[in-house]
Amino acid sequence: MQTLSQFLTHQKTDTNLVDLIDTLMVACKEIAIQLREGALAGVLGTTDNTNVQGETQKKLDVIANDVLKKVMLANPLVAGIASEEEDDPVAGNPEGRYLIIFDPLDGSSNIDVNVSVGTIFSILELPKGLTGADEKAYLQTGRAQVASGYVLYGPSAVLTLTTGNGVNMFTLAHTGDFLLTEENVTIPADTKEFAINMSNQRFWEPQMQSYISDLLQGADGPRGKNYNMRWVASMVAEVHRVLTRGGIFTYPWDERDPNKPGKLRLMYEGNPMGLLIEQASGTASTCYENILDIKPQKIHQRVSVALGSSNEVEAAVEYHKGNEDSQAARLNS
Repeated sequence: MQTLSQFLTHQKTDTNLVDLIDTLMVACKEIAIQLREGALAGVLGTTDNTNVQGETQKKLDVIANDVLKKVMLANPLVAGIASEEEDDPVAGNPEGRYLIIFDPLDGSSNIDVNVSVGTIFSILELPKGLTGADEKAYLQTGRAQVASGYVLYGPSAVLTLTTGNGVNMFTLAHTGDFLLTEENVTIPADTKEFAINMSNQRFWEPQMQSYISDLLQGADGPRGKNYNMRWVASMVAEVHRVLTRGGIFTYPWDERDPNKPGKLRLMYEGNPMGLLIEQASGTASTCYENILDIKPQKIHQRVSVALGSSNEVEAAVEYHKGNEDSQAARLNS
């Protein structure tokens, strides 16, 4: 089996980018060790702190963020980092080439019950005339990403990666190497699975309520087939399932906080996952615009998400046609 570095080199990936991804994996392997120790190392539970998102931080949120921050800023290729757990971007090497954006531990509400979590990352090039401390440097569309991916910490640790040339999966071996285990991952265009938090149904737009209602009617409804519903409450786990066997994952706008486009973050979750999905022949949308085409206005910007099997995502988008003047549409396009 090929190691991650061997595979990327064989693909003629830029040597600086290979170096950077290798550094990212050093950090992720350390996070995997911390997660594996769990209660034995006293790292479960919450802190007394809240992050910039207003969320109570888990101990492992802080640990994962600190590990990534320390390891990535030590690499001279890194001009700066932006983290979901940090208020502002952090400058790295003034001569660095890359910006790293990450969600250190997605799905951390699942940690204490031992359900899969993960690290999501996005890599951009530093625009000329800006520094890694400038928020403006990071405000690039998802199409500007030179690489994105995640490491899923589950029964095994799996890196899912794109450098703009398809999607490949690598599994962490006992040797400490990430080995190629799935090449050229492709999402089937059709599906019978969907993932959404049904407890929020009453707060969605009528268009999303109608779409989900039709799925629930199964073979007797307008969609003409039976669907299964899944919900893990960890975007990494949801997207990994979609990449592995198809499906649609959606986290839509809801009226409880109508001035927010959605719950998930565009830069830390929407863009990196959107690129992976598109590179695997899927579709990533807000139901009003392709996620990768959104011009970000701020580093912690939120977004509605519907991604996965192309035909199913396009069906969800179709339900929202004619609703372009709504609050949700204005915020997500």
